[in-house]
Amino acid sequence: MQSLQNMDLNLLRFIHDNLQNPILDRIVPFITYLGNGGILWITITVALVITKRYRRIGLICGLALLVNTIIGEGILKHLFQRQRPFVLVPTVDLIIPKPSSYSFPSGHTSTAFAAAGILATQFKKYRVPIIILAVLIALSRLYLFVHYPSDILTGVIVGLFSAKIVLRFYPSDKKYKLGVPKQGFTIKED
Repeated sequence: MQSLQNMDLNLLRFIHDNLQNPILDRIVPFITYLGNGGILWITITVALVITKRYRRIGLICGLALLVNTIIGEGILKHLFQRQRPFVLVPTVDLIIPKPSSYSFPSGHTSTAFAAAGILATQFKKYRVPIIILAVLIALSRLYLFVHYPSDILTGVIVGLFSAKIVLRFYPSDKKYKLGVPKQGFTIKED
């Protein structure tokens, strides 16, 4: 575990020492802000849900975000309780307010990839920009020195896993309607 921590910290210091500059210092906080609280992805999800044509996709995206939140924020962060890198290296000046939650996994990253995992499969025409946005949000967390590379990698895995679970129950090639019969939660075909 210590060797992973050392690799993580060395890569993070490399990014900090070699990539930071005044231009990116203005752009990257905005990119990370898009992922704060999953607000961008929640807004897209709500916009899809309120349109009849894309409601099913919005519901699927919302479920993926919910599964992701349960796994990442509800279970893993509290199970591992990993301190953020700026706690280990207090001499680094952050250009954003200090996050107060645990570091592992990256919530910004997992949320971005949970939503992108759904949206990229449903809107193939926009797949590349959706994935690029998710990657930029993930990388912004490294640049800002608030996550380790392993937090980001795990966030990608958790997010895509959440999307995959939901897509397994709600295949993209059929239209489904959510129903709640007396026996419990089921899926009914239109």
